[in-house]
Amino acid sequence: MSEQHTYRVIVRGTWDALTDEARQRLLGEAPEHGMLSMRFTEEGSLSYEPSPLKHFSWRYVVVSDSADGEEMAAALAEDRAETALRGLGYGFRDLKSTVTDLDTMKVNRKSASRR
Repeated sequence: MSEQHTYRVIVRGTWDALTDEARQRLLGEAPEHGMLSMRFTEEGSLSYEPSPLKHFSWRYVVVSDSADGEEMAAALAEDRAETALRGLGYGFRDLKSTVTDLDTMKVNRKSASRR
């Protein structure tokens, strides 16, 4: 059995060919998807700025076999984002991911003398 790693993945993209209805819904829901709503979750957390309504990001926690690496974590998160966006009826393009492996991340702690 392969070891599982936990990844934080940010999927970024650009809104594309939004219908008037989708645009109005996004603008109306924008306060729920601002800076304060950004969290890494399994279901994903959508965030975007309403002005200009151009780019968005989804934040995901992905648990996957470490042997599959960051590429698989990115692919899984992008698939989740695509599924969610299509389900909501939002047009998008240019998905790109940034992945952090929490199990291999080095934490730099300040020593007591440096505080």
